[in-house]
Amino acid sequence: MKIRVRAMLLLVVSVLMFSGTAGALDIPERRKPQFETEFGYAVFPYPYSLPGIGSGLGLVGGAMNIDETHTDVYGMIFSGDVRGAALGARDLHIIPRMLLAEIGISSISTVTIQDFGARGMDADKNDYSLIELGDMQYAGGRLTATFYDRRFEIYAAAYAGRSRLESIRDQDGTINTLATDGAVGRGHTTIFGTRVDLTDDYQDPRRGIRLDVSRWHTPPDDIGPDYFIMEYNTTAYVPIGRRSTWALNYFRSDARVERPGVTIFGDIENYLGVTCTTPECIKVINNMIDHNRYGTAGSLGGFNRLRSYPAGRYSGAHALFYGTEVRWNLTDEATPFNIFVMKDIRTAFQIALFYEMGSVEDIRSKLGNVMRASYGLGVRMVTASGAVFRADIAAGREGVEPSIFIGYPWEL
Repeated sequence: MKIRVRAMLLLVVSVLMFSGTAGALDIPERRKPQFETEFGYAVFPYPYSLPGIGSGLGLVGGAMNIDETHTDVYGMIFSGDVRGAALGARDLHIIPRMLLAEIGISSISTVTIQDFGARGMDADKNDYSLIELGDMQYAGGRLTATFYDRRFEIYAAAYAGRSRLESIRDQDGTINTLATDGAVGRGHTTIFGTRVDLTDDYQDPRRGIRLDVSRWHTPPDDIGPDYFIMEYNTTAYVPIGRRSTWALNYFRSDARVERPGVTIFGDIENYLGVTCTTPECIKVINNMIDHNRYGTAGSLGGFNRLRSYPAGRYSGAHALFYGTEVRWNLTDEATPFNIFVMKDIRTAFQIALFYEMGSVEDIRSKLGNVMRASYGLGVRMVTASGAVFRADIAAGREGVEPSIFIGYPWEL
């Protein structure tokens, strides 16, 4: 009940802030050019330790605005319990400052992910299985048409991938179900969306409002459903003083199934190449049945939303999220730095305080009945090349979760 009251208070505050500024809000002028050419790079080790997934070491690197263009390239290599690599490029200007492209590929030889015992908000944090996947290949690209100094955009994207189930393990990592001759799961997703950005800066907004609406379509694979997702992501930025801001975010994601996938337990067993005799395996199949019946919308947990929970902690056919974050910019500068593994121009050093809450459900009428919350502290460095280096520590009812990421939250 307390969480629901907080959710209502947050919504009321958001509406009051929006209505209080709407009458006087002209479209803010951009604070700086929206297509930067300042070169920057970063290369750094990335040790990871993820509950249920394992630990290891990665190497992450990127170069921004190469050769005085707007193009960025990035790559990463991981070893340990997750082994693989990824490579990508973004802001490839097909038509200068009007039509932009982004491409990426990844290959992971083995990874283990958590699969919680039930969808929705009821699964206990210790009720999960470990799914080992192998032969994972993903590739995709995006085209963005941008107009009016990046205030209005239309985009289309397509992503495809494949993977194979290797085994299902218990929480201690012991294999209790081994897949034999299972099919390679293949799928692809197409995305169409639009963004309206009435803020003072595309990269680091401090004033105004931003709205993103997108449709994600996943046609059926061999056993999966034919469904699509509608997502709505809105963030308002209320200035605090000359250089700080209060960000208020609302996110909604809803899946709609056009044709259900396979919902017969034995048929899914045969497709995966398993015979389920353990509770862990049975729960994995039941989750697949629910996905085939209801679809799956945007999940909560991880780097972006409900940051005190692991990635994919809460999933369902419908998702609702509120977030508020005070971003206090300690500096407003243009300070070059070159520390061998990183070179750029620091434009702001920021401390953030955030509070988030969200809910997921398969039945739409139940959405919001049970909410979970996260709160915490973040430190960010904004650079002239367009990167935002972010370190957050978030707390919630299941513990504390630190994270290091590039980019502001709520944008993915």
